[in-house]
Amino acid sequence: MGKLGIALVGLGRYSAGQLAPALKETEHCYLAGIVTGTPSKVDKWKKDYDIPDQNVYNYQNFDEIKNNPEIDIIYVVLPNALHAEYVVRAAAAGKHVICEKPMAVTVEDCDKMIKACNEAGKMLSIGYRLHFEPHNKEMMRTGKEKPFGNIIKLKAGNGMSDTEGWRLDKKLAGGGPLMDVGIYCVQGCRYTTGMEPVSITAKETPKTRPEQFVSLEEGLTWQMKFPNGIIAECNTSYSKNMNLLRADCEKGWAELSPAYAYGGIKGNTSEGKMDFPQVNQQARQMDDFAVAIKEKRPTRVPGEMGRQDVKILQAIYQAMETQREVFL
Repeated sequence: MGKLGIALVGLGRYSAGQLAPALKETEHCYLAGIVTGTPSKVDKWKKDYDIPDQNVYNYQNFDEIKNNPEIDIIYVVLPNALHAEYVVRAAAAGKHVICEKPMAVTVEDCDKMIKACNEAGKMLSIGYRLHFEPHNKEMMRTGKEKPFGNIIKLKAGNGMSDTEGWRLDKKLAGGGPLMDVGIYCVQGCRYTTGMEPVSITAKETPKTRPEQFVSLEEGLTWQMKFPNGIIAECNTSYSKNMNLLRADCEKGWAELSPAYAYGGIKGNTSEGKMDFPQVNQQARQMDDFAVAIKEKRPTRVPGEMGRQDVKILQAIYQAMETQREVFL
């Protein structure tokens, strides 16, 4: 029916709970294949999503996906440290790629990923679903069209009261909550202002569970300075729930709380409530990428955007560890 086929690489909670269900709502793409290292998951996925045997892969035969014309896009939904390897392999297989955030754990890995996709003539997109969510798009308008005048300061916080699994392994995650949920604050401040930070200071928050967070931060606060004197105060944590993006401007303010959730996002401004529908963010994100491929236009959330976030995340860690201001 003209839809592009997507293969999900990694069938963890995000794939099972968000991406696969969203692919039942998409208009321009569909779930064509899966890649998993857990054979016990295969039968249920095949049944639920009508996936034929020849479109089921594991990590040993992954590269054979290059011979499958039913798969146009590979969506990498693996632990952070594995993103680079599988994006490079997906590009080598001649497929377009979506990679979950954070794009990678180092800027060098991001460069390898971008280079591999460019050399293969394939598009690379990062899973920044909030660029397709109406309330967050209104925050982008706050900085671009300035309905409340120039932005003066920003406040962004994203945290949860606990986590588990590979996210507690620094080798796989690349860091703690900053890499997982704090990245939304970096993104939020970037797309609200339409600018890039020029310097960063950061401080790790005291650990309440040091035995759990041996090699990772449990939480941290950081400040980003943007051009025109704009200051962004940011906070992330694995021990405290928060979900906020706020812009204070010369003649008013705009705020999302929650700002980064999969649904139920709410917005208010100094002039009243934001009145936007709730949408399936992942469906819109994947459809936009499929349309970009069909129309041969750039993706709205390219690898270069992901690279910039990783560069900023690394600068935040540097500022935290050195207790000095880091200039970008």
